[in-house]
Amino acid sequence: MTTSSGLPPSPGAGFKPAHFSQIVAAAPAIGFFEVHAENYMGAGGPPHAQLTRLRQDYALSLHGVGLSLGSSEPLDRAHLARLRTLCDRYQPASFSEHLAWSCHGGAFLNDLLPMPYTEETLAHFVERVDEVQAALGRQILIENPATYLTFQQSVIPETQFFAEIARRAGCGLLLDINNVFVSAANNGFDAARYLADFPIEHVREIHLAGHAKTGEEEGAPLLIDAHDSPVAKAVWALFEKVVAKTGPVATLIEWDNNVPEWPVLLREAQAAQAILDRAARAVAA
Repeated sequence: MTTSSGLPPSPGAGFKPAHFSQIVAAAPAIGFFEVHAENYMGAGGPPHAQLTRLRQDYALSLHGVGLSLGSSEPLDRAHLARLRTLCDRYQPASFSEHLAWSCHGGAFLNDLLPMPYTEETLAHFVERVDEVQAALGRQILIENPATYLTFQQSVIPETQFFAEIARRAGCGLLLDINNVFVSAANNGFDAARYLADFPIEHVREIHLAGHAKTGEEEGAPLLIDAHDSPVAKAVWALFEKVVAKTGPVATLIEWDNNVPEWPVLLREAQAAQAILDRAARAVAA
């Protein structure tokens, strides 16, 4: 099985077709680009032409949103076959998915919905990860969710749940620090404590993104993992604490809504690079 740890320990950006011409013309010093796998499951056309060109110069990370790993229903074998074809075509340095579910009764709900953390759901999720890794012939990464509620049935702390997934399935982890910040604010726990307990040794990629606030008129605001704005100062601060422990790690800037011009996204990646550089100097000292 191919180990999914080939991304360079440097910043990457989510690729948007509107940025393609500027990226090719300027050849920015960036470590990798990430795309949503489901956007490239057609046979050809401009999306594949652009991705093929990018793949000549940059590492590629595929990020899935459609496997519904936490669902109680069987995996979509046709979807999994399309994903295998895509991985074979581009040989990405990484493929990642979510600790979430999105399908029920044959309907796709177009959202990443949370799971209760129990021994039963843990065993089920590990089985699903095993199935996907066998089908793809590679290690995959699992991302922590942004949550807006908790389940009374949950008996396993989320950080321990992730540690067990990695241990039992042999997968890697994708640590989304903005998701941690959002979940902590919404559910009343300490983000720094969560990160101190997270199984950092299994992290192969980090995500950073912006979030939005809503519901302030009713009291405490609800944070939304919106991917529509710059990374917040508090999230940058948490990121710096994490990489001070890990050293440089592949770090993606996610910006999927209200997408800015390419220079704005590049500046976010450069800000991440500055923090990674400080972490590298500290490790070398």
